[in-house]
Amino acid sequence: MNIGQASEQSGISPKMIRYYEQIGLLDSAKRSNAGYRIYSKQDIKNLCFVRQSRDLGFSSKQMKELLYLWKNTDRQSADVKQLTLTHIETLNQKIAQLQDIVSSLQLSADHCSGDENADCAILKDLEQSK
Repeated sequence: MNIGQASEQSGISPKMIRYYEQIGLLDSAKRSNAGYRIYSKQDIKNLCFVRQSRDLGFSSKQMKELLYLWKNTDRQSADVKQLTLTHIETLNQKIAQLQDIVSSLQLSADHCSGDENADCAILKDLEQSK
């Protein structure tokens, strides 16, 4: 199947498929005599695996490692678990940072009168350098 069909089946845009091949996350697709990419059923499985990993927030480097572990039948599940636990910790740190941002913005919004006056606590807070 061609890149458009592979994109449709995997949910990854053709541009991202080419990018993933370029950075070595995915093996380069086989080519037809005319030079068009040709994707097999296994290529589609790999693309779907990458899409699911991306949807869960794994980085390209982590996705590459996950793909390797997925394809390696001699893997140890402890390696997969450790990679996942590290990712969870990173996500929890990001969540905490986002919660701090929300709290800060909420505080600014609470101090803004939100009326026709030009004076705005939100803009004053943004103006202040820390």
